[in-house]
Order: sequence, then C-alpha cells, then structure tokens
Amino acid sequence: MIHVFLIVFLISLFYMAIANRMLTYVNILALQGVLLFFVVFLQLKEISTLNLVLILLETVVFKSLAVPLFLRYILKRNKITREAEPFLPHFVSLIIVTLIVVVTILLANSIKDTNLDKIFFVVALSTLFTGLYFIASRRKIITHVMGYLIIENGVFVLSLAVGNEMPMLVNLGIMLDIFASVLILGIFLNKIGDVFKEVDVDQLTNLKDY
Repeated sequence: MIHVFLIVFLISLFYMAIANRMLTYVNILALQGVLLFFVVFLQLKEISTLNLVLILLETVVFKSLAVPLFLRYILKRNKITREAEPFLPHFVSLIIVTLIVVVTILLANSIKDTNLDKIFFVVALSTLFTGLYFIASRRKIITHVMGYLIIENGVFVLSLAVGNEMPMLVNLGIMLDIFASVLILGIFLNKIGDVFKEVDVDQLTNLKDY
C-alpha cells in the first residue's frame, strides 16, 4: 500500500509539470502532504507511539494545511491567478520530468545494495531534481518557493526510508518545513509583494542599494 501512495506522489510531479494555474500547484502540494501523511502512518511502525503521533501531526498540519493555506493567502494578496510564462513550454517540462524519473529508475537499478528501498530512492531523487527544475524554469518568485517545497518533500521521503532506524532524521525534515514556511517564506514573500506586484524574478534586476 505504501508503494501505491508513493506512485501517486510521483504522478503528481507529472501533473505539476503541465499545470498552469498557481492554485493547481498549491493543491498538488497539499495532496503531496496528505500522501506523505499516509506513508508516514504505514512506514514508521517501529518508533514510539508518541513520536509517531507528533510526526503525523506535523506532517498534516504543515504540509497539508498551513503551507497551502499560506500560499493561497499570498496568491490572493498579490492577485496572482495564473503562472507567468515559463522559460520552457509545458510539454517540454513534462518530457524533462519524465527523463528525470527514468534516469533515477536506472540509477536505482544500478545500485546492488539489498538494504536500499528502491521505490523510496526513486521517488525521493525524482522529487529533488524536479524541484530544482521548477526553480530553474519558472519566472515567478512564488513558483521558486514552491520548487523549494517540492525539494523539501523529496528530502522528507528520503528520510522516511530510514525513519524506523533514525526517527530523529524525520523530525529534522519536519522542522525544516516549519522553519522555511513560517520564517523565511513568510517574510520574503510578503516583503517582495509589497514592492513588486507581479512577483516576477525578472523584477529582481531592478533592486538597488540606496
């Protein structure tokens, strides 16, 4: 059942590659949070009950509720409804994300370690590289932030692979979400929104020191 949730998580990356509306990105991030909640519930069976409950709460509260709601607020506050034209067409993005997944599958199959859970490895690396691609190929600053959140989800999936042996690693991944969402993203996006209405990375060239 865990593999089903991880495969659906992987499919969400393909959908995000061809999505155009910003709210679709937010909804996909919320869906990924829900999927990770179920993966945590099914995967981390050997840790203490209290720690499992805390991880589940952190996952559902921040990944599925707090971060998506905050992003919706940013979109509404800055009146952003559609993504600025990406540097590459959506079809090309879909091909690139597909290539990323294929390469990670080939890489996983080339590793002969019996302790490696290949499905976690493939999903984690695919998510990491897809997040990096989103940061490099999108114009709006807020889509760069979403790319960073995708990378965080990839790190979280990778930590779940060893979560039973190292539960603290999962907690550190969650704390990274909290830190980035509440502090860095909140201050950065709100201040940028006060200066640039379109929140486009091209506008950063207008920043000057006074």
